Amino acid sequence: MNLGLQGKIALITGGARDVGAEIARTLASEGAHVAINYRGAEDDADQLVAKIAEAGGQARAYRADVTDYDAVKGMVDQVVTDFGALHVLVNNAGLVIQKRFVESGWEDWKAQTDVCHYGIINACHAAAPQMIAQQDGRIVNIVGDSARVGESYLSVKAATGGSAIALTKSIAKELGRFNVRANVVAFGMLETSHSDKDWLEANRAKIERQYPLGRMGFPQDVAPMVAFLASNATAWVTGQVVSVSGGYSMVD
Repeated sequence: MNLGLQGKIALITGGARDVGAEIARTLASEGAHVAINYRGAEDDADQLVAKIAEAGGQARAYRADVTDYDAVKGMVDQVVTDFGALHVLVNNAGLVIQKRFVESGWEDWKAQTDVCHYGIINACHAAAPQMIAQQDGRIVNIVGDSARVGESYLSVKAATGGSAIALTKSIAKELGRFNVRANVVAFGMLETSHSDKDWLEANRAKIERQYPLGRMGFPQDVAPMVAFLASNATAWVTGQVVSVSGGYSMVD
């Protein structure tokens, strides 16, 4: 597939593992130069950079806490210094704390809100001026499909996803005249290298019955849609929410 991403510069937050790493690999395979953000997974980030380089791509790792605006702004500035531009921002960094709402507390809410709400705001705000200046930008914000339909045990995570959707639509309206597009990818339950394998196997049959396609997803199911939205193939698509969820939710 040639999505016209050759030479484009892409920053993926939370890009060292699982979904973020698969997005980075996919964008790199399409010729993008990828900046892989991480907070604590330095070894994973370095290994991913090495694998992308072995495959003939270009990648660098950048440590920054997405909850810290100054750190995010510094990272964006460094990416532009290193690569010369920033065309694609993928906000993938996230945090999930599964609890019943009445059993959760302020610390649970703040931890998720800091990453999944303010983290996205921080990165979008830091990247937007560069995209405006170059008259070229694509923002893809990643949320769980709970943001669209709600989900037990995920009330605060769903709420932060809802705020990300509203932010994305607003940014799309404000920045469209500068040729900056913003969209959301909402995914269902994924199997990743860090899934709780024992819990998953104990509940697999019940979970899979909720999916018309009969299975949970994998990072490889999400990454191509992100690349598609980051490409010129979707040059007239902005402010949209695309569900990649095996049919778990079907919302007009």
